[in-house]
Amino acid sequence: MLQSFGIGLAGLGNVGAGVFKHLTQNRALLRERLGVELNVRKIAVRNVSKERGIAVAPELLTTEWQDLLADPAISIIVELMGRKEESLRLILGAIERGKIVVTGNKALLAEHGREIFEAATRHKIPVFFEAAVAGGIPIIKSIREAFIGNHIESIHGIINGTSNYILTQMVETGASFNEALAEAQAAGYAEADPAFDVNGWDAAHKAIILASLAYGFWIPIDKIFVEGIEHITANDICFARKLGYTIKLLGIIKASTSGEIEVRVHPTLIPEKHVLASVSGVFNALAVHGDVVGDTLFYGRGAGQDPTASAVIADIAEAAAALQSPRSNYGFMPHGLYGTCTPLDKIVSEYYLRVLVEDRPGVMAQIAGTLGGLNIGISSIFQPEGTEGEAVQLILVIHKATHGQMSEALAQIGTLNCVKQPPRMIRVENFA
Repeated sequence: MLQSFGIGLAGLGNVGAGVFKHLTQNRALLRERLGVELNVRKIAVRNVSKERGIAVAPELLTTEWQDLLADPAISIIVELMGRKEESLRLILGAIERGKIVVTGNKALLAEHGREIFEAATRHKIPVFFEAAVAGGIPIIKSIREAFIGNHIESIHGIINGTSNYILTQMVETGASFNEALAEAQAAGYAEADPAFDVNGWDAAHKAIILASLAYGFWIPIDKIFVEGIEHITANDICFARKLGYTIKLLGIIKASTSGEIEVRVHPTLIPEKHVLASVSGVFNALAVHGDVVGDTLFYGRGAGQDPTASAVIADIAEAAAALQSPRSNYGFMPHGLYGTCTPLDKIVSEYYLRVLVEDRPGVMAQIAGTLGGLNIGISSIFQPEGTEGEAVQLILVIHKATHGQMSEALAQIGTLNCVKQPPRMIRVENFA
């Protein structure tokens, strides 16, 4: 007789349905590989009569997630509800009752990770969360296990498929942001309310989780810089290409030699020759640099029912193994080698600067003088031909400068009489 472990599934939406479907279809494969039976004993849903496209025995369904905690035959709780307050109560309740937790709730972990893992350590109950970042790409397991002997020097990630799809459409078809967003919604890649994807915060929650794992302390959510892609124009895409770059929403995580950490998510010009520039559509990719392993690259589908379900099932398998052999690592291992975040104004980058100016003599001197007065250097300048006296776009690529310097430069340039619109700035990453 094989040992059997009961699973309580909270949430039967897109991902939850995929988890149930593949646990059922691949039950024999999992039995052979794990040497145990995995049985879904109860599923908490909001509406038991909702059509979900899968066959579920009615007796498995309940509208009360508390029923999962109360069932002594359930030893693994899979939280896929997507709600923060109730999900937090469920997870903490499961930990208190000695039930191992699997979750894909990135926002919850980013905002309450410290609380969750302090409880997990106190009760010696593991929490698994591979599905919280990059769907089917095993980046959590890699950082936590495969790279355990490395100082992670940097992570650069395309970790939001919706934004990547929109930017890809803008590059390939010349569409505006609104046109590309409409295409993404029609194709099912963007929600009716896409704010969380396009404003950068979906990617930011994932970046917080990755940075916290890599550096051993939970990154405060107010210490990161987040900017979305809503203001990227077809002109920006065109000018970036002329300069040899493409634009991606990039999550950037770096450690300085002094131990300070920077975490930021924003549109970024990256060289067309870099491997991340070729990541198109809804795909995700992460470039991780460790001091021992060097450069590594992870690529795959970062969202969707099947890739995310694959990550959840892998965590369920890990949970079954942990039930048979107790762990000393409960999902997050804090340490004191790092512990502070670089202040935003001190973060250094290169920049693309687009300024709408009058096409007349002396304009370039005014802008260059403003930048020079703040000790900011210009590496290249591009200006399309225009008619003297009319407004034209002036494109500058700026040498490395701090965020504080550039914020002051934008403020000063915006006050010049020759400037017709507030200047627009996009960061540049050359991976040097």
